[in-house]
Amino acid sequence: MGWRPIAAPMLTVEPRVLHVPHHAFTHVLLSSGQAVPALSEAFPPHVSVLAVGEKTAVRAREAGFTQVRAADGDACSLLRLLGAAPPGGTILLAVGEGQSLEMAAQARAQGWRVTRRVAYVARPVRDVPPAARAALQRGEVEAVLLFSAVTAQSWLAALGRQAALLTPVRAVTLSARVAQAASAAHWRSVETAARPEQAALLDVLGSCHI
Repeated sequence: MGWRPIAAPMLTVEPRVLHVPHHAFTHVLLSSGQAVPALSEAFPPHVSVLAVGEKTAVRAREAGFTQVRAADGDACSLLRLLGAAPPGGTILLAVGEGQSLEMAAQARAQGWRVTRRVAYVARPVRDVPPAARAALQRGEVEAVLLFSAVTAQSWLAALGRQAALLTPVRAVTLSARVAQAASAAHWRSVETAARPEQAALLDVLGSCHI
């Protein structure tokens, strides 16, 4: 595509230990691939895993899980995938700290018994990586790819007053929720992928014409 990428991770992820009886659950729901390490320590490979998208499903399969189905990349599609299964069982919702409370409520409304457990903690990075900040200051950044609302919030908080440097920069976001978080700053444009997956995000980014 012709772009020169600069990695700027804005979250540090700390796995947590899941203390749950693995035999008690009909399905495990993964709203993020970050929950996979904790899951692989606590569950046998044959557990039924419903993943939010194909990227998360691939990560679960690579960890050894054999019964993995993928939704279309967002919480609504994950709930639809769950809704297609016979209701009435118990599900584990393995999530990040403070996340997926609404999903848990909606799963209960579908008739499921829900156990929600923290599988990881994502903490904001306080400083923008030096290479990324320097490129912004030199006016070399054409676009910033934002994959989650928490990442967008962390990015803007770390930039602080230098968020003014984003005025000529495109924000390319994975979903409407991410776009909403990014819109706290003034960008040249805030653009959203047609589907919440990496390929669609790159379609929005397009090719570099420099």
